[in-house]
Amino acid sequence: MKVLNLQCVRQKHSFEGWFASEDDFQDQLARGVLECPLCGAREIHKLPSAPRLSLGIGREREATAPDAVPARPPASMTDMLAAAGPENQAAVLRALRELVARTEDVGERFAQEARRIHYGETDHRNIRGRASAREAIELLEEGIDVMSLPAAVKDTLQ
Repeated sequence: MKVLNLQCVRQKHSFEGWFASEDDFQDQLARGVLECPLCGAREIHKLPSAPRLSLGIGREREATAPDAVPARPPASMTDMLAAAGPENQAAVLRALRELVARTEDVGERFAQEARRIHYGETDHRNIRGRASAREAIELLEEGIDVMSLPAAVKDTLQ
């Protein structure tokens, strides 16, 4: 399996592609079947990348450590998709696009709007926005469900 760092020419979206071999990549590129998972552009080029060997070292420890601190959240859309694995990447993108399409961006007012909705001061609606870590913890302590996503999700999928 060959994992390549790719980028669409039009919008400069970076993403990973998984191929059986270099020949498989070149064949798909020549046939025009590769497309950017974020914008659908078909003009793709390969980025330079350093080799990475996945030897499974550390996985046993992660699986058996009950108090393990989770790994840092994905810093970019590429990190998020890589964490999802190749078999789930399209589903993750569809879900994230739907999330962005079905939510109202309330920006910096997120914590205040979430409270107003939770306490019935305004009509229920799905919102997204920005909150500090402290605000997110306070919302959770009040019983208000919140979910954190990398900023790249909103910026990339809109």
